[in-house]
Amino acid sequence: MKLAKSLFLGSVAGLAAVAGAQAADLPAKKAAAVEYVRVCSTYGAGFFYIPGTETCLRVGGRVRAEYQYLEANDREDDSIGFRARGRIQLDARTATAYGLLRTFVRFDVTHNTGVYGGDTAIVDQAFVQFGGLTAGRTVSFFDNSDLPTGHFGTLRFSDAPTVNALAYTFSFGNGFSATLSLEEGRFAPAADGVIINGPLVAGVDISAGQRAPDLVGNLKYAGTWGSFQVSGAAHQIRSNVLTAAYGPILEGTIPDTEYGYAVTAQGSINLPMLAAGDALWLAATYANGALAYLGATGNITASNVTGRVVDAYIGLDGDIETGEGWSIAGGLRHYWTPTIRQNVFGSYARIEYGNQVQALTGIDFDFNEWRLGTNVIWSPVAGLDIGVEVLYANVDTNNPQFVDGRLRDSGDSWEGRLRVQRDF
Repeated sequence: MKLAKSLFLGSVAGLAAVAGAQAADLPAKKAAAVEYVRVCSTYGAGFFYIPGTETCLRVGGRVRAEYQYLEANDREDDSIGFRARGRIQLDARTATAYGLLRTFVRFDVTHNTGVYGGDTAIVDQAFVQFGGLTAGRTVSFFDNSDLPTGHFGTLRFSDAPTVNALAYTFSFGNGFSATLSLEEGRFAPAADGVIINGPLVAGVDISAGQRAPDLVGNLKYAGTWGSFQVSGAAHQIRSNVLTAAYGPILEGTIPDTEYGYAVTAQGSINLPMLAAGDALWLAATYANGALAYLGATGNITASNVTGRVVDAYIGLDGDIETGEGWSIAGGLRHYWTPTIRQNVFGSYARIEYGNQVQALTGIDFDFNEWRLGTNVIWSPVAGLDIGVEVLYANVDTNNPQFVDGRLRDSGDSWEGRLRVQRDF
């Protein structure tokens, strides 16, 4: 019995050994490869490779909380406002044989109350870049987007708005470039029945449809010391058929199309000799028949004294006559400590329409405006700004207006802001 038991156990052990040896000879099934997210350092911090591609992506955004005080003109006017803004942006870049392929999209959703007005939800930017080509919504090429403006409120210059554009940029190397761009028309918006994109007579809008985009071109240099850009824009102005209100001689005629234009020079200089991050900037603009390029986003008002802003009007001979204006704006950024900085800034603008407007309407619409402000911003950690700002504005017209029961030809106002903002 013992002999049989020994033979049985030995056979089992032998079979187990043989089975183990055969199993070792069989091919093992390999685990699936894991796609790890790789850092992409080619385009700066925050980029990573989209798994399985050679495209680098950066996800970013912003949260802004802002609280404003604006000096009220009447009892029914708001003097305070609250703003909450959320921003999400995606920046995808791929190196190709033809140059950089980039897509960028930025969404802004804002809830406003009081002096800020209503809510907004917009695609602030959405463009494709391929080599030198830029197509979509982007910062206007009329403006130098490298200016370290650093202000919360509005100054009277173009101030890099976003527009729909089709542009091509020629890069010459060593920081020099030139851009030619077709952009959506920038019209001087107006209120109180004054026209937007056509001529003006006694507040009657007889503008005609847009037939051509604005043509914008610039020459730019960006270097370690700062940047400098000169730009120009051509802007079409069209009128509808004149009516009997213009007299029997002009009735039924169509004024010839007119073209407005604007030119600007904008630059900045880094001032590391004062403190790291310090910079000075300046922008000077002239516009004729294209007053929106002065940063006039509507009629300009301070303490209920209003300066009207329009591109053009119909003259005594039935032709389109353009308004003109100029502005200068500038500022200084200084770091008192690595985490505390201050901006001081201001602007002056003058808008004129000539003698024909007064002959037609009996009103001299010429006026000037100046603004001056400062802010202090604390950045306790990277990406977080906590700042306060105060801004003074003054409008001086040649047309006395009834304000609070008396004639006034100038008005001024104060506004202040507290902002908490985190960028990521």
